[in-house]
Amino acid sequence: MLALTTQFEQELATLQPHDFWQDILPASAVIDPPFQDRYPAQLSDGRLLFLPIRPLKGTNYAIASLILNQASFSVECALADDLAKRLQEFRPDVIVGMPTLGLSLARAVAERLGHGRYIALGTSKKFWYDEALSVPLNSITSPGAAKRLYLDPRMLPLLKSTRACLIDDVISSGASISAGLDLLKLVGVVPCAVGAAMLQTRRWSDRVSQRQSGAKIPVVGAFDTPLLVQSQEGWVSSPAAEI
Repeated sequence: MLALTTQFEQELATLQPHDFWQDILPASAVIDPPFQDRYPAQLSDGRLLFLPIRPLKGTNYAIASLILNQASFSVECALADDLAKRLQEFRPDVIVGMPTLGLSLARAVAERLGHGRYIALGTSKKFWYDEALSVPLNSITSPGAAKRLYLDPRMLPLLKSTRACLIDDVISSGASISAGLDLLKLVGVVPCAVGAAMLQTRRWSDRVSQRQSGAKIPVVGAFDTPLLVQSQEGWVSSPAAEI
């Protein structure tokens, strides 16, 4: 484990809940398992983002958490930079954003890819919306909340004969991103890729695979985080893909 020798490193050792998601750290700040209160998520260039570890009630498991609208602007920019870089190879013509926390990320990624706009999906039905252009939406972070995911019918021309990329902030259980895939399927669109700031465990994999038609849709994250299991010394990566 990294020895804490500088004032900066001492401050990292005493992160408060509101301090998380505020700084991208150098690769040298890495910590080794078992983890106590934070997980070191690694970007493609080796830099780190410490994420709070949240135990899952009634289990010996935990997950690393990211709440994008509580992140600093610099962290949000770094994640958008990284995700846009990873998505370049898929050559998307249009970025489609998932509500709510995926929208700011989708907008930032679209800008970095040189796009002049993006398509925002929503959960608020405007009076000109068509119910036929909507699907049920469930989220692991909002259990029991009955919502629908809508596509503004005025955006349909932007999806014709294009390579669309669907973006959310976090893909965890796969419930939200699957709704996005279902909605795009209603209008005959199979995304060229799906992107997120964080791919949280692999619980989403089977659910997303069920939505695919033909060729597999690539799923790309700025970083991945494993399912964590409690040991005597702290939290370690679990060999289990899901709980």
